[in-house]
Order: sequence, then structure tokens, then C-alpha cells
Amino acid sequence: MKVFMIGGTGLLGCEAARIFIERGHEVKSVALPPLPEGAPIPKEMDIEFCNIYEKSDDEIKAMMQGYDCFVFAAGVDERVEFPAPVYDAYYKYNIAPLKRILPLCKEVGMKNAVVLGSYFSYLAKERPDMKLTEKHPYIRSRIEQENVAFSFADDSFDVSVLELPYIFGTQPGRKPVWVILIEQIKMMDKLPFTMYPAGGTAMLTVRQVGQVIVGAAEKSKGAKAWPISMYNMTWKEFLKIVYAARGMGDNRKIISVAPWMMRMGLGKVKKEYAAKGIESGIDVDGLADIMDVNLFIDRKYSEELGATEDDIKAAITDSIKVSQASYDGKVKLLEMKGE
Repeated sequence: MKVFMIGGTGLLGCEAARIFIERGHEVKSVALPPLPEGAPIPKEMDIEFCNIYEKSDDEIKAMMQGYDCFVFAAGVDERVEFPAPVYDAYYKYNIAPLKRILPLCKEVGMKNAVVLGSYFSYLAKERPDMKLTEKHPYIRSRIEQENVAFSFADDSFDVSVLELPYIFGTQPGRKPVWVILIEQIKMMDKLPFTMYPAGGTAMLTVRQVGQVIVGAAEKSKGAKAWPISMYNMTWKEFLKIVYAARGMGDNRKIISVAPWMMRMGLGKVKKEYAAKGIESGIDVDGLADIMDVNLFIDRKYSEELGATEDDIKAAITDSIKVSQASYDGKVKLLEMKGE
């Protein structure tokens, strides 16, 4: 199989490319420079540095000619800040590229596409009572991304959307998204405990994401959203690993707080966003209700796509150590881009 990827030099795309190549597939990627220093980019991957969205349709089709599968491993998540209206940014980076590229994929004869999405779409569908698409621009955008992607599926073109949860692991030279967690909990370091919501989250490692991307490209048929996870942890379990990675011991006391208490604590964040003209993709008040949910997913879907066991504790530890070093200004790393 010949795979054409947007974002093949990023954290997830790079790992998928490595696995594709190990399995005998050919990979070509377009990406925005520069490459993160020291990143293990597969030397066998053909990389064209450009902004593909500045190319004409004919130029894009020429780049994709002869390829079988398209992988969209780019875009942005809710932790990247944008000015209001934030939905416009999500549309630009996560939705508009699919509206333009997927028809071109079909014109050149590609057989399938794999799109990296979010597990907030899974939650929105599982819990319609929470009215998440009404409250949160980011979640609304991810549901719209799925709908747009599936609108191009037919008997000759399969489309898979991977509803990805939190992901742990690092790429040398690139700033982890988990720096934001350090910023959130740093203010409680001097206390003998940390107050945090009572819920939990699904998660997996970077390697496992690479495996499910390749598995979806090889196996998935029709138009299908795949809820992805390999591990489920409460926030309390997760934070104990985080504090150990920060050198603060492995038995930090975590006190679970009710959503109303979290909303009170986020008042300062709301004021800071307003002062900076930033609109949060996840409504600050509604975030407390999401964090109170055990957003857990059965690993059977990931295993069906070929994910295998990995060391999640080591991946979390690595992510937090690099994030802490970045927060402390000890390393200079590339910021996340909406490729």
C-alpha cells in the first residue's frame, strides 16, 4: 500500500509512518518545516516541505497520484489557544482540509482515508443528555469533522475516524501538550494535597496510536468511527504518576472535588481568557462536568485494529518530565502546529 499523509513528521504521524514502513508500505508526507531536532523521522519516508493548502487542486492531485490511502494526522486539539470565535480555528485546521482534500483523494483513485479525531465525539454520542455540542465549540467541531469525513465514504472509498483520547509519549525536539497540566497544578505545589475532579480518562501511548492508524488503513471498511483506548485511569491514579514524575513522591494526596467547586476555582481562568481575548474550545464552566465523568473506553476496539500492550506509566512519566523541563525553561522545543 502507498500512503499519503498530512502531518507525517508530527508526534503521531511519525510513529504511524514508522510502522507503515516496517510492514512494507510506502509513505509520503507533506509537512511544515522545521523538523524537531533529533526526531526519529523514518529515512524511508518521502517528505515534501510545504503548506499543502497553498497548492492548487491540480498540484495536490499530482502529489497524491498513485497513492492508495490518505492519512490526516494534523490539526489541533482543545489545548491550543485561539481568539474568539474559536470555532473558526477548528474549522480551518480540522474540517476545511477534509472538505478540500478528500474529494481530491477520490479523484486520483485512492481507496481509503484515516482521520485522527477526538474521544470527545464519543462522549457526545454516548451522553446526549450532557448537550456537549451546544456548550463546547471544540466538541461541536469534532462531531462536524466526523460528519464531513463520512460524507465522502462510498462503495469505493472507506473512511475511518479514530476517536483518540489522551496520548502519552514524546518526540525529541517537540513540546508536549502536557505543559498545560503543569501550569494548572503548579499553584497547589505548596499545599499538602491537590484538589482535582473525581472522574477519569481513557488513554494510550504514542506507539499504540501508530498501531491503530496503520490498522485502520489496513482493515477498516465503510464509514466508521473507532473509539480508541488501551488504559482507563481515574484522575487520582493519573496524578500520582504525574507527581512522581515531577520528583514529588509517588503518594501525593489527591482530594476529589465536586464540579461546583471546580467551577469556582476556574473563575480566574475565565478572567484571564477574557483579558487575552481567548475563547476556550471547552467551555470553562462546562469543563467541570466533563472532568467529573469517567470517560473510559473498552480497549477491544483498539485491539481489533492491532494495538498491543505498552508501558503507559513510563509514557506518562516521560511526557511529564519533558513538559516540566519545558515549563522551567530548561529546554527549547518546537510548538505544536496546525499543519
